[in-house]
Amino acid sequence: MKQTVDARGLACPQPVVLTLKAIANATEVTTIVDNRAAVVNVTRFAHSKGCSIEVAEKEDGIYLTIKREDAPAGPAAAEHVVVCSPSGAPAGPLVLFVPSDCFGRGPAALGERLMGALFHSLLEVTPKPRTIIFMNSGVKLVVEGSRALDDIKALAAQGIDVLACGTCLSYFELTEKLAVGRVSNMYDIATALLEAGKIVEL
Repeated sequence: MKQTVDARGLACPQPVVLTLKAIANATEVTTIVDNRAAVVNVTRFAHSKGCSIEVAEKEDGIYLTIKREDAPAGPAAAEHVVVCSPSGAPAGPLVLFVPSDCFGRGPAALGERLMGALFHSLLEVTPKPRTIIFMNSGVKLVVEGSRALDDIKALAAQGIDVLACGTCLSYFELTEKLAVGRVSNMYDIATALLEAGKIVEL
């Protein structure tokens, strides 16, 4: 079955969310968007689900045709699975949530200095987070000129996934200055938070 999703004019994460709902009940979905951020987000989502995707630019929008490699199967027999976590440790990954470019409450200059020192220290401590999410003014830490940029790049080089909220970058007009990590969307961020075993907010 084929479906069409018209996501033109919709803000993040609606194009991804609508595509997710459609692909659950169809073998092929064509999502129509009108901006590059939506193209990137829907494409990343399709690849994460093992789907193929074709992009066609037309006068009235950008058409993203997503095809599932396998048709929806019938309901499978339920399997009882017991997952044991040793020593009561969280089963999911550690996620670091950074909603500001300042650490703590007080003078901004001091908060920025402390945040820089924190990321420098993260290079030496364990355990390390699997994902670091930058939102709101926190995205200022992953752009050109950031005090913490070199240390965050070093963390990314160690395999840590660095996500920067695309809406936040756009709000501060910093999208073109992103220097480390990848532009993300609310769907990816919500998924990372909900799948985390432990979330540390700065």
